[in-house]
Amino acid sequence: MGLSEASGPRDTQALLSATQAMELPRRDYHVERPLLNQEQLEELGHRGSVPPTHQWRSWFQCSQARARAVLFQYLPILAWLPRYRVRDWLLGDLLSGLSVAIMQLPQGLAYALLAGLPPVFGLYSSFYPVFIYFLFGTSRHISVGTFAVMSVMVGSVTESLAPDEAFFQDSNTTVNEAARDAARVQLASTLSVLVGLFQVGLGLVHFGFVVTYLSEPLVRGYTTAASVQVFISQLKYVFGLQLSSRSGPLSLIYTVLEVCWKLPQSVVGTVITAVVAAVVLVALKLLNDKLRRYLPLPLPGELLTLIGATGISYGVDLKQRFGVDVVGVIPTGLVPPVAPSLELFAKLVGNAFAIAVVGFAIAISLGKIFALRHGYRVDSSQELVALGLSNLIGGIFQCFPISCSMSRTLVQETTGGNTQVAGAVSSLFILIIIVKLGELFQDLPKAVLAAVVIVNLKGMMMQFKDLCSLWKANRVDLLIWLVTFVATILLNLDIGLAVAVVFSLLLVVVRTQLPHYSVLGQVPDTDVYRDVAEYSEAREVPGVKIFRSSVTMYFANAELYSDTLKQRCGVDVDHLISRKKKLLRKRELKLKRLQKKQPQKQAASFKGTSFSVNVNAGLGDTEINNVEDPKVMQESTEDELDSTEASNQEDAKAPDVSILKALGLPQPDFHSLILDLSALSFVDTVCLKSLKNIFHDFREIEVEVYMAACHAPVITQLEVGNFFDASVTKQHLFATVHDAVVFAIQHPRSRSVDPALVTKL
Repeated sequence: MGLSEASGPRDTQALLSATQAMELPRRDYHVERPLLNQEQLEELGHRGSVPPTHQWRSWFQCSQARARAVLFQYLPILAWLPRYRVRDWLLGDLLSGLSVAIMQLPQGLAYALLAGLPPVFGLYSSFYPVFIYFLFGTSRHISVGTFAVMSVMVGSVTESLAPDEAFFQDSNTTVNEAARDAARVQLASTLSVLVGLFQVGLGLVHFGFVVTYLSEPLVRGYTTAASVQVFISQLKYVFGLQLSSRSGPLSLIYTVLEVCWKLPQSVVGTVITAVVAAVVLVALKLLNDKLRRYLPLPLPGELLTLIGATGISYGVDLKQRFGVDVVGVIPTGLVPPVAPSLELFAKLVGNAFAIAVVGFAIAISLGKIFALRHGYRVDSSQELVALGLSNLIGGIFQCFPISCSMSRTLVQETTGGNTQVAGAVSSLFILIIIVKLGELFQDLPKAVLAAVVIVNLKGMMMQFKDLCSLWKANRVDLLIWLVTFVATILLNLDIGLAVAVVFSLLLVVVRTQLPHYSVLGQVPDTDVYRDVAEYSEAREVPGVKIFRSSVTMYFANAELYSDTLKQRCGVDVDHLISRKKKLLRKRELKLKRLQKKQPQKQAASFKGTSFSVNVNAGLGDTEINNVEDPKVMQESTEDELDSTEASNQEDAKAPDVSILKALGLPQPDFHSLILDLSALSFVDTVCLKSLKNIFHDFREIEVEVYMAACHAPVITQLEVGNFFDASVTKQHLFATVHDAVVFAIQHPRSRSVDPALVTKL
């Protein structure tokens, strides 16, 4: 029975009070344990050194089980194919593979144009790499193959190293397309081999964690900028323009200006073809969304558009009558393998590494999303090997670099795909098209392929919504997104990626240099300590300062840590130490002057004939009395020396007893400082020196320093760095902040403490 709307706050309060009263006996407990510093904790827990692990020894061990595990690790198909559920999965994989192949065909043709290659090479790139990934991949749902971002990155390389201007025929400005295409195909295939070598090498050394440096805002900003580049690159096919090949910084800006300048030269038939194709594609996609519940398979919008456009182009003769550029000759059959050009490796190494990292980042991010959704695990290092072998072998068969497509992956999953058998089915369907049906698309207008590319950019263009969500959620991630987007737009894809990664890493360093520092206080009736600025009920323990940083202390922020610590303590530590040293120097000089006068008195006392002078100013005469008894003189001299030495010893001992008070300097209002090092994750040499300096400086002003809540690896690093010595021992290191507080209250340094406070704590 719930509370009625008419019940007032009194009834609610009464109910809550009754509930709390019932639960109070259950929560009434009392815990007592001794205080534990690090030495006591190690003795109680029998801490010992971790035995060294020699993982390299297992590399040279050979057994049947190890060989089987290595084989299954690098050839995952042997692990999952024998357990394949034919009745449950085969039909879904067949339908999914057919649906993906229907999308692979138009996208392969279209993305080949993005890469600056003849369309048939997009079909090759949709066959060889997909089948290789079927053998070596660990993700069950991603659809590898041609991808817009990868294609435009390849296109920026091919158009910069093999521009149209380098293939002008003699006596005119006509481009020798056969020679240009051959050069670009060699560049793209060599680039694919080099990308594959990078990915396989990184995967074999388990370097899959490299993508952790590519944060999600960085990847989304980069792919959004790449989608803008893809859109701009397709404008020449939409308007039927001949544009100059540009690459490098600001090339996208120059391309947009050139498109605007040449708009009056647009081919009307090409523009109408592109617009009609785009409208048909959008309409079919909207129809798919409306009829999703009723259709076993989505309508193949791209394939239907390609077939209709090819038929119309062939029947109407769009090329001859309206000047619409078409795909042209598509050779049937497979091409023989070709060795890569080793001379091009030096020119392509930088672009190859960038493409390898971006391709893997996109594939692994999608793979992990679907693996989490369906409850299995993706091996990032093996994914690198699988993608690398796909690109390496594909490059030998004249393919360009590939990755994972988000749109095809969604289709593969939603149409019932369960394993990579769907990918194998799609690759076999593409093989049939390459061998028999490819020549049917020779009259396909390039404007239709451009429309396919532009319409499929919808998903990446929608990422502009990240600006609003990141503005509300995290401004730093928004800054990463914006810098990545702007750098990629202005500096091109390869340089933009490098700038984005460097900026992201620098931002991490800046974040650690600007941490949140806080002074902690005790929450009443608990052993919990929180920031006094955030918790109004938290109170500082009298005589104790507790300081905490939100990040680890290392060389980049060690000085800031020390400065902020001294500032938050409310004492000008450096100024107080400086005044103390000046006063000590003055006292030392005074003692030296007294010591210089003392030998002169001793020499005058031990002369053979001693005399005393008595001056009586009132009588106006002087009496000189001879001293005939040397024993009396010696005794008096010894008494003077003893009194002088005693006074000197008292002066020397006074600074050690209470130096600040003896020197007339103000004492801090706390006697103990506790450093909460729970955020310390590692220790470098600068951190060690800074901690040593903190101990030294605060002890100079009569404040004892303790450390608390260190993790075991940090303690080990402190031991290795020789941090503990006679002045700083493990007795200054406590298991918890509360232990350190209680110990500091029980053992104040030359200060009086209220016994009630110790009892309360």
